[in-house]
Amino acid sequence: MVARRRLKEDYCPSARSLDAIGDWWSLLIVRDAFDDVRRFSDFQKSLGIAKNILTDRLRTLVERGILETVPAGEAKTRVEYQLTVMGRDLFPVMVALRQFGERHLFQPGEEHSLLVEKETGLPVKLDIRTQDGRPIDAAGTVLIKVPEA
Repeated sequence: MVARRRLKEDYCPSARSLDAIGDWWSLLIVRDAFDDVRRFSDFQKSLGIAKNILTDRLRTLVERGILETVPAGEAKTRVEYQLTVMGRDLFPVMVALRQFGERHLFQPGEEHSLLVEKETGLPVKLDIRTQDGRPIDAAGTVLIKVPEA
């Protein structure tokens, strides 16, 4: 088996972000954490993931600062997982993935889960804007790369 290439020193913020997150199981764990799933057994039940894979992904997400463990229950012998500030900063990524899926991966009228604001029940929508507030898409951007040494 070929070892996965680490990207934590890459000049690209996207590559470093993907390196920190790991894989799609990790993103699904983060998704569930945003939905207030906190216990190992609840992650396993929600995802249908093998215990060894879940253990590995949770450990990695904690090591990389996306999740943290907190004592659970009165005996405090068990732990729960919660998003750190770094983990909560993945919210726009999760919304972008959701919007992509809604737009491209469901048939018109096909039912799917909805992300809505708690207070109003209005759907959440992510859009991309320039620093001065103007809407922008990929065609209006250019990537300035770090010069090669």
